[in-house]
Amino acid sequence: MTDAGPWLVVGLGNPGAEYARHRHNAGFLVADLLARRVGAKFGRARRSATEVAEGFLRPGGPKIVIAKPTTYMNLLGTPTASIAAFYKIPPERIVAVHDELDLDFGTVRAKIGGGEGGHNGLRSMSKSLGTKDYARVRFGIGRPPGRMDPADYVLSDFSASERKELDFLVDRAADMVESVVEYGVEPTQNRYHAL
Repeated sequence: MTDAGPWLVVGLGNPGAEYARHRHNAGFLVADLLARRVGAKFGRARRSATEVAEGFLRPGGPKIVIAKPTTYMNLLGTPTASIAAFYKIPPERIVAVHDELDLDFGTVRAKIGGGEGGHNGLRSMSKSLGTKDYARVRFGIGRPPGRMDPADYVLSDFSASERKELDFLVDRAADMVESVVEYGVEPTQNRYHAL
C-alpha cells in the first residue's frame, strides 16, 4: 500500500489494574504488544482521554499511532475521534482491536465495517467517527458458559487454560494488525483466516 500518512490502531478496553486481564481488555493487550514491537512507550495525549504510542512498523515503513482510550468502553468513541482528528487520520486508516463474543476463543479475524454485535466500544466508536467503515481485528473470546450474563463474562479473567494460549493469540492479533496496515484487510484475511 502506498504511504498516505499514519494509521491509527485503537485497542479497546477498560482502564485500571482491576480490568487489566479481563476478556474485554484483549484490545489493550494487543496494543501493548504493538507498542513494544515498535519500541514506543505510551504517554498521555494532550486534550484527550487517551494514552498514545507512536512508531514505525519497520524502518521506512508505515507510521502507526497506537491508542488506548482511558475512558470506559462505552465512552471511548469521543477520545478516539479526537485522536483521529489531531493526527488527521481518516476512518479508512483506523484499525480497532477488540474482543469478540461471536468468535470462539483461539480465533482471530480481520474485517472492514459491519455491525457492532452488541459491543459497546464499537458502538461508541462508530457513533463518534460517523461511520462503521473502519478495519477491525476481532479477538475471539467465545460465548459465556451456561446462563452466565455476557456482561459478567467479558468482565472476567481468561481461564487458566485460556491463559496458556493467550500470549500466542495476542501475538497473532498483533501480526494481523501489522498486515492490515501494510497490505490491507483482504490480503490479511487470505493469509491468516485459513490458519
